Amino acid sequence: MDKTITPKNPPLIFMEMVYKMRIKDIMTTPPITIARKQTIRDAKNIMKEKQITGMPVAENRRLFGVISMDDIIQALELNQLDDPVEKHMVTNVVVLEQDMPVSMGISYFGKYNFRRFPVLDQNNILVGIITSRDINTSLLQKLLTEINKLEENNQHQPDEMSLVKTYNTNKYDFEHAGRAANDIKKFMKSKHRNPKNIRRVAVAAYELEMNQVVHSDGGTIRFTLTSDKVEIVADDIGPGIDNIEQALVEGFSTANEWIRSLGFGAGMGLVNVQRVSDEFDIKSSKEKGTTVHAFIHLN
Repeated sequence: MDKTITPKNPPLIFMEMVYKMRIKDIMTTPPITIARKQTIRDAKNIMKEKQITGMPVAENRRLFGVISMDDIIQALELNQLDDPVEKHMVTNVVVLEQDMPVSMGISYFGKYNFRRFPVLDQNNILVGIITSRDINTSLLQKLLTEINKLEENNQHQPDEMSLVKTYNTNKYDFEHAGRAANDIKKFMKSKHRNPKNIRRVAVAAYELEMNQVVHSDGGTIRFTLTSDKVEIVADDIGPGIDNIEQALVEGFSTANEWIRSLGFGAGMGLVNVQRVSDEFDIKSSKEKGTTVHAFIHLN
């Protein structure tokens, strides 16, 4: 079985790609499917022709199950190749949603012993299928593109820059989360700043934004950029962090199941901010909320 690449300490360029890409960006669509009443022999022939090892069982884009090569081998041993697919398919199917981040897909391949996942839209309509090879291939292609961009940017000499800007965040406003990080990244790119520093700032900004959207009742993200450093101040209005030391432990999260189902709340937000920052400070209370200071030196 193909294994999805998941470095223990991924470079910033890899992290940013995983944050940005969605399942719908890399899934195979339309998926190859088979109907319930078709036979196992039909499934075997389709898999041989298309050179695949499994596919969704669906009709009119409604998902009923998944049939795999393992199921076909079992039917072959029992001399049941003329049985309908529905008799041998797996019906307890784990699926992904097309708007989930790629990071969610990576975690699913690590959590479940499956080679593929059907992908549904918000109306539970089958829109694609994703394999670990899809993820590896897409990330590799994207990585090569980003490396080429970095090489082009490195040919420019940095010039002076200055910016002070504040962004508001709202609880569970995932639609606009990441806007501040994207704006700051674009500004720094326009000033031909060091690509590595741009990515450090973008990661810190994105994580702090998402932290407020997921865990707080809303707040502000303030950037102060000068020629030699970037200061990011994330100030929210509650409910505060009970144990700051525990919140800085990799993998610890207080996110609910709904947040986790969307692909967030992995317990890496503050950890990543601290890791990419040259200076980091956090204060929190139930009365005043949480304030995070992150400094990134540009020289």
